[in-house]
Amino acid sequence: MRNRIRDLREDQDLSQETVAKALHITQRKYSYLETGQQPWTEEFLIGLAKYYHTSIDYLVGLTDDPRAYR
Repeated sequence: MRNRIRDLREDQDLSQETVAKALHITQRKYSYLETGQQPWTEEFLIGLAKYYHTSIDYLVGLTDDPRAYR
């Protein structure tokens, strides 16, 4: 699951800092969340889903369909 978040970021050639700024958190906090050193929060998952235009189900591995719900 955590690899999916890293892969989304890397596939778009984004730095942790860029995504962290979009989510209004520090790069260090983002790194901890991406690597699993801190648990994901609801706010973090919602922010990522909006940022990447995908679903939380995709982020957490419940589906392999990256399309956002409509």
